Amino acid sequence: MKRTTAATLAKAKANHEKTVWLTACDTTSAQLAEAAGVDVLLVGDSLGMVALGFDSTIPVTLEHMIHHTAAVVRGHSKAWVVCDLPFGSYQQSPEQAFASSVAVLQQSGCDAVKLEGGVPMAETIRFLSERGIAVVAHIGLTPQSVKKFGSYRARGTNPAEYDAILADAQAVTEAGAVALVLECIPAGLAQTITNSVAIPTVGIGAGGGCDSQVLVWHDVLGLSLKNPSFAPAYCNLREQITTAIEAWSADVRSGAFPK
Repeated sequence: MKRTTAATLAKAKANHEKTVWLTACDTTSAQLAEAAGVDVLLVGDSLGMVALGFDSTIPVTLEHMIHHTAAVVRGHSKAWVVCDLPFGSYQQSPEQAFASSVAVLQQSGCDAVKLEGGVPMAETIRFLSERGIAVVAHIGLTPQSVKKFGSYRARGTNPAEYDAILADAQAVTEAGAVALVLECIPAGLAQTITNSVAIPTVGIGAGGGCDSQVLVWHDVLGLSLKNPSFAPAYCNLREQITTAIEAWSADVRSGAFPK
């Protein structure tokens, strides 16, 4: 079984072949995603909201990310596994980012780290890349900056933001990022970036022109209370799970279970 690598993703872009990313936060989700043919498992800090009950990604710690990423790694066999560096674990300096990345890679066994930010983080991405760490960059809507912007609105919808995001894409590519997540930006902007950078782009709410697409596990499966407009549920597991537990509970109370 051939493992997916950064080189695999780069080759797919060159051949105009779409690849599939999906978030995962435990062994079972990793196993199921791989069985369904997912190429990349992203352990996103969104797990703070969908799995840990936080109201944003800000409270997520490096220890949380290592714990969940290690579980995903134990459940995977060939997918490329990427771990988000959480808020506060890399912004202080390139050296801090390196220490956090080493901890993640050594303690979880994953393949790459992801960090948010464009031009301001280019120096950090270069520092990590030059030291052998695979870095996925993330620009556009950056959820760790929600306290600064005050909302999760789309980015790049006015000329100043549009130009800034183009500059971000160029900066992180030149710094050595191996892939680039584009979140909640206009489809035309995402297409322009995809056509202009050599590394694979990964869209989430950024239209269909990206090299790859990523969504949150809970959104795809209908486990979320409310999905973003760009993330349709492909089934309604929330309802199915509730129905199953209700049926079992009724059997317990009636004495029908166990038989």
